[in-house]
Amino acid sequence: MKHTRLVLIAVLTMMFSWSVRADEGMWLPSLISQRIADMQEKGFKLEAEDIYSINQASLKDAVVLFGRGCTGELISPEGLLLTNHHCGYAQIQKHSSVEHDYLKDGFWAMNRSEELPNPGLSVSFLERMEDVTDKVLEGYEPGMTEDQRVWIVRENSNALISEATKEGKGLRATVEALYYGNQYFLFVYRQYEDVRLVGAPPSSIGKFGGDTDNWMWPRHTGDFSMFRIYADKDNNPAPYSKDNVPYKPKKYFHISTGGVREGDFTFIYGFPGRTQEYVHSEAVRYIEETGDPQKIHLRTLRLNIMNKYQAESQKVRIQYSSKNANVANAWKKWQGEVKGIRKMNTVRNKQDFESAFKRWASGGEFDGVVEKIEDIYKRLEPYSYAVDYLNETVTATELPKFATEIAGCYMIGLDNLVGFDQEKAAGLIDAFYKDYHLPIDKEVFIAMMNEYEKNMPEDFKPQYYKDKYAEFGSIEAWAEHIYSNSIFTDEQKVRELDAEDMQIVLGDPATEFLSAFGLWYSTEILPVTRKLNQELQLAYRDYMRGQMVYCRTQRIPKDFYPDANLTLRVAYGHVKGYSPADGTYYLPSSTITGIMEKDNPEVFDYNIPQRLRDIYAEKDYGRWTDENGNIPVCFIATNHTTGGNSGSPVINADGNLIGVNFDRVWEGTMSDIVFDPDICRNISLDIRYVLFIIDKVADADHLLEEMTLVD
Repeated sequence: MKHTRLVLIAVLTMMFSWSVRADEGMWLPSLISQRIADMQEKGFKLEAEDIYSINQASLKDAVVLFGRGCTGELISPEGLLLTNHHCGYAQIQKHSSVEHDYLKDGFWAMNRSEELPNPGLSVSFLERMEDVTDKVLEGYEPGMTEDQRVWIVRENSNALISEATKEGKGLRATVEALYYGNQYFLFVYRQYEDVRLVGAPPSSIGKFGGDTDNWMWPRHTGDFSMFRIYADKDNNPAPYSKDNVPYKPKKYFHISTGGVREGDFTFIYGFPGRTQEYVHSEAVRYIEETGDPQKIHLRTLRLNIMNKYQAESQKVRIQYSSKNANVANAWKKWQGEVKGIRKMNTVRNKQDFESAFKRWASGGEFDGVVEKIEDIYKRLEPYSYAVDYLNETVTATELPKFATEIAGCYMIGLDNLVGFDQEKAAGLIDAFYKDYHLPIDKEVFIAMMNEYEKNMPEDFKPQYYKDKYAEFGSIEAWAEHIYSNSIFTDEQKVRELDAEDMQIVLGDPATEFLSAFGLWYSTEILPVTRKLNQELQLAYRDYMRGQMVYCRTQRIPKDFYPDANLTLRVAYGHVKGYSPADGTYYLPSSTITGIMEKDNPEVFDYNIPQRLRDIYAEKDYGRWTDENGNIPVCFIATNHTTGGNSGSPVINADGNLIGVNFDRVWEGTMSDIVFDPDICRNISLDIRYVLFIIDKVADADHLLEEMTLVD
């Protein structure tokens, strides 16, 4: 094992030293010294220690994991935090009502007392990261089974986490596998739970263009929201309290008002979620031919239903705004992903690479690994299809999901009921009924389950499903039974539930529906997929190491960076336009002129605030204009990003904040699987537009006074 570890380190070191390709890659901050020469050659003016340090304040200390899947950055010494509007959307929506529609009108706290708490929202700072491969694999010997290895990894990881989190308040830690388990890193975070909403523009700015413009360029979306982190009097994490005070960061970003130009160096610091750069061609083929197309179709049906009802009612529009956005985001991304995979001939190129690899590996350590992976995928594919369909149909229904959550509030011991968590149930009830519209859910149920009946192979339909379909004769009749007889359609009755009503809850048709599918999944599907995925993980561990050795020995120029896994990464590139089609070239920046060209009071997503129209008419822009006297809005660059990078700070060569990352161009969404430097672009909000909105639209100058602005 130690020999394998040394081989991996040697291979990675050689890769970093001779295989340098522009702009692709998501690099570990603690190892950024291996990239700093390339960064500096491309224009970066700081040192590796400025990016990541455990001995002094560095840029990492101004970056947070926001919630469960976004990034945010500190922009003042008073804990002021900037992220995307869509990252803060759920919090803005929760505070909104017909009387106080912060989605429509925006929200700005004019003093600290007006800042709104958000129970359940947290932010996490990375304290340190450490290569713990040897410690995680201590006790493992070649010849042990994969189950034994998994147990050793889990036990050693838990011990490392326990030790790391003893060091202070608010600490949490994870051990993450990189390169399919060839390397392990410990990540130690400090988590703050008192995070308050400070400001958000109206959705007609923060979500300008809606789903039509999502993933597209040129973009004119003011995708930002602002929060503040609070701590106890000693600057430590603490639950929400009126006695808490604004957090004093170790580091916060200074903000550049100098703007960006094509060719400028750009650097993104954030928490990218998931990429699959090194997968076998069979995995990509399934995504291209089956997985994405099926999910796109199912989500199209759901979106059509939601859109219909939202157009009829302001209340429903508010209730389903966040849900709609969540469904639509991946729906549109998958469309661009499929197009990009096909355009780049990704499957064929991977097959060619695999064929050459097999010839090279014949008779050696990695002989047969490619064939093994291909065989596993063939056995796994019908189960992957079943799981995809289960997630997009059965679990897309709201009432059954809520019913099982309430059922989970009953605490059952070995012999009988122990109790009922009334407080937990009350929170679930408040959240569910505030944003629930039964006609949407019932129609979604009918549409999704009809697709399930039509497209799911008989061998993958649970017996429960077959019996119910036979009993009612149609999905429509079954839906009528559930939605007419479930107690969960009556909010008042649900609020009156107590410990004595467990059998009513467990026997409810909505509870029964999802529970039966869950039991089928856990007994019939999960054991098989778990076993196959374990085989796959083992094969990929060898294949990953084999790819590195192959490319090194054959001198194939290929950078090997670890796939994204929602841990802090560095990506760098430069501002650059692109050509999506013959005869077309997109400039790398957009301005307020484009907003006015799209402005349409008849279309909700393009109906900007009258205040913005008045400012444009008067050209009352203040100090935030570009060299042409216009207001910049967004820009694109060549940084390698993915989900989780939403809200990431975009930094210039001097380390100052120039933008907030929020999207990728539609043609380049295949970058989670294959990166095309000619097409793949990240989309960022120009920081000058943020400052302009705060100053001229929100009249929230007190926030600007907190910031450090530099030319």
